Amino acid sequence: MVSETASGRTALAGIALMAGGIFLFAVNDALGKWLVATYAVGQVLLIRSLAALVPLAPFIARDRATFRIAPRWGMQVLRAVLATIEVACFYWALAYLPLADVMTYYLAGPIFVTAIAGALLREPVGWRRWGAVAAGFVGVVVALRPGTAALSWPALIALGGSFTFSLSMIATRFLRGTSDTVLVTTQTAGALTFGAMAAPFAWVSPDAGDLALLMLLGIVAMVAHVCVNRSLKLAPASVVVPYQYTTIIWAVLFGYLVFGDVPDAWMLAGAAIIIAAGLFIYWHERRLSPHQPAFSEPAP
Repeated sequence: MVSETASGRTALAGIALMAGGIFLFAVNDALGKWLVATYAVGQVLLIRSLAALVPLAPFIARDRATFRIAPRWGMQVLRAVLATIEVACFYWALAYLPLADVMTYYLAGPIFVTAIAGALLREPVGWRRWGAVAAGFVGVVVALRPGTAALSWPALIALGGSFTFSLSMIATRFLRGTSDTVLVTTQTAGALTFGAMAAPFAWVSPDAGDLALLMLLGIVAMVAHVCVNRSLKLAPASVVVPYQYTTIIWAVLFGYLVFGDVPDAWMLAGAAIIIAAGLFIYWHERRLSPHQPAFSEPAP
């Protein structure tokens, strides 16, 4: 009885950390949308990455030996490049689209992963998962609001970012033996490098308040990553990972309260279809491989 009670409390702690981490990611996304209205994506990524190195530094110092033994550095660099492209697309799309719309397109990441995993990872994809993939793509089309006027280039940027996000997740699967510190550090270094190259071409000197917000962007993202990673260590992935989909709730709420965005029926219906397809794929994979680690990462 004591053991079951302790296990239940640990699971609840894991759920709380996952829900809290997703909330922080949503805050980070809303803050990013606010900032890209004034500052270029390169500048946002530069200051965000520099700020993220502050809480990351103690972990780098503690785990410095893991950098020497990290496998497949070519794949590590490719993953960092993919992660940089997808986060740049994310913030670029946020400058033009409602927050909930961008998050809906990024929720399709697991759908893209399943669709291309068979070719890249030589994994079997049965008819059930192919059916879920097809349903997920229908959800994307619905979210795009049928009609040529809805297929705008910002929507295509968001979809491109979502696809690149899925490629970065597949690269992460190739690197599953790598420590979290190495993965987060290389990802941060990639965004920092891109920001340093791009920021000078569209630099806007921030005032003290905006500089604090730009730095907060990186710190909040790092804390959110810690919460999500810790939740997966405290509770089974099958218990906590579905809570990642609460991100659409916060996206709709923050979009309405902060930016006055009112989601339409097409976006909500598309999001519902994508979430249902993603959950089906996740639970189906867990049933087939119950001992495999969770294959899911939150969006930026």
